[in-house]
Parts: sequence; C-alpha cells; structure tokens
Amino acid sequence: MSASSSTPTSACPSYAAVLQVPYARRTFAAALVGRLSYGMVSPAVLLAVVRATGSYAAAGTVMAVFGALAVLLMPLRAALVDRHGPRRALLPMAMLYGGLLCVLAAVTWRPGTPVVVLGAVAALTGMCAPPLGPTMRSVWGELVGDRGLLQRAYSLDGVAEELLYVVGPLAVGGVLGFAPPAAGVLLSAALIVTGTFAFVMSPALSGVRVSAGAGRGLRLTRVRGLLGPVVVAGGMGLALSAVYLLVMAFVEQRGYGEDVVPWVLAAVSAGSAVGGLLNGAINWRVAARVRLSGAALGLGLALAAAGSASGVWSLTVAVGCAGGFVAPALTTAYLLADEVASPEARTQAGAWVNMAVNAGSSGGSVVTGLLVGRVPLGVCFVVAGVVAGGAGIVSWLPVRRGWSRPRGGAAN
Repeated sequence: MSASSSTPTSACPSYAAVLQVPYARRTFAAALVGRLSYGMVSPAVLLAVVRATGSYAAAGTVMAVFGALAVLLMPLRAALVDRHGPRRALLPMAMLYGGLLCVLAAVTWRPGTPVVVLGAVAALTGMCAPPLGPTMRSVWGELVGDRGLLQRAYSLDGVAEELLYVVGPLAVGGVLGFAPPAAGVLLSAALIVTGTFAFVMSPALSGVRVSAGAGRGLRLTRVRGLLGPVVVAGGMGLALSAVYLLVMAFVEQRGYGEDVVPWVLAAVSAGSAVGGLLNGAINWRVAARVRLSGAALGLGLALAAAGSASGVWSLTVAVGCAGGFVAPALTTAYLLADEVASPEARTQAGAWVNMAVNAGSSGGSVVTGLLVGRVPLGVCFVVAGVVAGGAGIVSWLPVRRGWSRPRGGAAN
C-alpha cells in the first residue's frame, strides 16, 4: 500500500482525518482490543500468583521474570515482524503467548503450585509477548503519508494506550467480583488472541513491507539516529516510576489516607492525555528533536517543582503538569524513531523506544526504593527531575556534535 496514495494531505489535519484514512478505524480498534490485554495482564498475574503462593515476595519475583523477558526481548520479536511481516510472525506469537497465559491461569487457579513452576511458565510467557504497539505504529507509517497527520495518529495512539492502562486494572477488579484472579489472566489471553487475529486480518496489513532479507536468518537492524529517542524514553521511564513510589511515600509521611494515592497518580495520566491531545492538535514548525528535548526538560522541571509541594493539592497539580509532558515526549520519540528507520525496520525502531521506557521504569523502581527513607523526599523529586531533564539534554548532544545523525537528514 502506498501511503501517499491513501492519505489526504492537509496543512492542519484533525484527529477525525486520522480515522477517515482507509482501514484505519478497523485496524486501530483491533489493535486496541489486543493491547488491552497488556493493561490487564500485570495486575491479573500479580494477584493470581499471590493467591496461589500466599507470598508477595514470590509474586514480585515471578512478575520481575515475566516483565524482564517481555521487555528485553521486544526488539528481537519486533525484528521477526519486520523480517516476516505481521501476518506470518504476529499471529503465531499471539497464539503461543495466549496459550501460555492459559497455562499460567491453570497453575495459579488453586494454591499449591511451586514457585519454580510459576516462574518457568511466566518466563516462557514473557518471551512470547507479541509487539502489538510497535507494529501498530509501523502500520500507521504505512497508512499515513502526510507528516502532520502521522503526528496526530501517533498522538491518538499514545493517548489511547494511556487509557488502556487505566481501563485494564479496572477490568481486573470487575472480574474479581465473581471469579478468582486467574480468570483475569484467561480474559487477557482471549483479548490478545482475538485482537491480534482481527488486526492481522485487516486489509491495511496487506501492503506492509518486509525485510529484503526475509528467510536468511534473524538479526537486529542498526538504526542510526535512534539514540536520542531511546535516551529520552529511558529517562522518562525511570523518572515516572520514581514518581509513583514518591507519591506513596509523600502521602504516608504527611499522614493522608492511602485512598488519596490513586487520585494523585491519576493526575499524571490525565495530564498526559491532555498533553498528548494538545501536542497532536498543534501544527508544529519546530524540529521534532528540539520538541523531544523540550518535553523532557519540561518534565524534569515539573518533577523538581513537585519536590517543594507543601500538601497533597500542590503535589497533585505539580505531577499533573509533569504528566502533560509525558505523552508529547513519547509521541515525538516514536515519530523520530519512524523517521530514522528504513521502512523494513520500523517495528524494531519503535520497539527499542518501547523497551527503553519499560527498562527505565524497572530501574527507576529499584533505585527509588533504595533512596526513599535515606534521602529527603524533596531531594528525591529533584533527582527524578534531573534524570528526565538530563536525558533531554543528552538526546540533543549527539545531533549537535554529529554523533548518530539520522539518515537522509530527517529533522522534523
């Protein structure tokens, strides 16, 4: 499919124009059904393992194994999609992943399964998680030729993904009203298989290009110019995971009830959704790399300001403002990854950014856990801000000094 022949060009296209692109609504809706599985799977697996073992430590270990393999192997799974195409690679992955989720649900349905068995099944499951998000973003690149419209498509995609991680835990909570947590794992399996099948059957995927080296073995493609987006994504993941722990510590130290925490954290998601929609609605004339650094710096300043919050309301405002930079930064990072990658490596490029966010998030949780209680909370917020803002500065340095320049001189 030729993007230029299928996409209307507009000086300032709207979000409605994104969904009017042929096959866009059908393809995007199917991908969201599958991606809802990821919004559900972590809380569902965590609760199922706790119920099966009676141990939060065991559940944390199982989740760490599951998450590490799902995240770290994502570029490799994305390379399979680039090499063989979504229809040949994504559907078998989804079926294997869904089947292993069913096994995981079976071994956690009742207490008594050894932790070693749970860890082994979780490891195998994480290894097979299909990269639906990166694949959908690469399909947007095929469907949409106009860069302004592609920016809106990525913004819409990012905001929708943010909402999925709000809806997912709520759906798990609904399942717990009448079934054990393992039923949530089964529902997650059904969603990933159903959504992926509908996604790969969309006519939009018939023209997705595959690597010219298909069938000659698998190797990761080196994408020049990807360092900046990956650095910012990793810094943001680290900083945001720190915020979640710091908010809980702040509420506890100031004597507020635990029920306040979800509302403060919801401000991050709400700010991100608003920021993402505004970012996509603006017809930017500033280079994408400048916007990426600016969004990271804005996030850093907002987090540093949160360190001086005097109460829960000022903290909520500060983290809400910080959230306003999250979706714009991630959207721009994915947009840059798409620009610097060849058409045959689009999925891999997006997967590296995705992996950086999640890897940074895991690392941030560990580091923040060590700092809280040893360093004043205000200083911890400033440190998180420095990490986010520093990533923005570092992402700019390679371009200014000539390192890792994007191919073809792409600038915005």
